[in-house]
Amino acid sequence: MSDTTNAWLSAGASPLFWPAIVLIAVLAGYSIYRTAALEGSRWVGTFTAAVFGLWVVFFWEVLVRCLDVSRVLLPAPSLVVASMADHAPKLWGDFVQTVGKAVLIGWALGCGLGFAVAVAIDRMPFLQRGLLPVASLTSAIPLVGIAPIAVMWFGFEWPSKAAVVVLMTFFPMLVSTLAGLKAAGKLERELMYSYAASYTRTLLALRLPSALPFIFNALKVNATLALIGAIVAEFFGSPTSGLGFRISTEAARMNMPLVWGAIVVAAVTGSLAYALLVALERRAAFWHPSIRGAK
Repeated sequence: MSDTTNAWLSAGASPLFWPAIVLIAVLAGYSIYRTAALEGSRWVGTFTAAVFGLWVVFFWEVLVRCLDVSRVLLPAPSLVVASMADHAPKLWGDFVQTVGKAVLIGWALGCGLGFAVAVAIDRMPFLQRGLLPVASLTSAIPLVGIAPIAVMWFGFEWPSKAAVVVLMTFFPMLVSTLAGLKAAGKLERELMYSYAASYTRTLLALRLPSALPFIFNALKVNATLALIGAIVAEFFGSPTSGLGFRISTEAARMNMPLVWGAIVVAAVTGSLAYALLVALERRAAFWHPSIRGAK
């Protein structure tokens, strides 16, 4: 055991260890409170989240090291970072396989199909009686049940994972788009009718702009659903790459730092995708009260 590890362990055995941790926790809470109270920039929320995350990583590292927690149960952040650096090419290949292929393609297809079906239902209301029950049925299918079937139908490569993602993202987009299309005000709709505007003109000029916040909400929810669906689907059969494949394989080998590294890659990817969609929403629906009133 190294001298550094011995120093960590002796610090954990010291009677002053827990009072020091409590004191640092109070200081951490105060620093987060002061950061959140800052005004004058829309980046305050991001900065506050970053400060909170750094404190979480600090306490994670200190407690795991000082309490001598087994790396199989919970590796220290430093071990996770070192493992990610050592296996960077492997994790990049997993990222391309899962996110660059299955998630992006499945997310685009699922959201596109949900949007198209929602517009068709809105244009032809009689479709609502037949299509909505079927769509709700697809949303109730358990992921662990459909993933093996998708692998049997489409093979072990990314198309089977993309098919699972399409199934998971279709219904949220359908429901959100339908709700958004009904959000246009009655007076505005009557005004378009008085101008003898066609359905397409009313849709493009009034109803779709009113539905943008609903559509973007579905896009943001589906971004995380797509990532989760693709990773879980890879547990049931995948080639020799993919974040889900890496997590299941390395967990069987008890290589938990690399497992946590793959989890970090997935979490960061999901957070960046969500942030990108938020930025796009601010540009596309800047006029909406929900966007103008946001800090």
